[in-house]
Amino acid sequence: MKEKTALKSIVGISIAGLLFSGYLSFSEIIMGVCPLGGCGMLLGLPVCVYGFVMYLAIFVVSILGLMKSKK
Repeated sequence: MKEKTALKSIVGISIAGLLFSGYLSFSEIIMGVCPLGGCGMLLGLPVCVYGFVMYLAIFVVSILGLMKSKK
């Protein structure tokens, strides 16, 4: 698999992860309900917030990789 194709796949997967974890974070923090039943907490925040931050980091790094490969 070429590097550019792999990075595009990672961007797609990270967008899906951002949407899912963003929905869970919004539901937990703003609406006060957990759509999956029992949501865990870590250091005072729902664990889905940490997932959102991780997917955001993956998204940014893969976008930077795509921008670098265009040069």
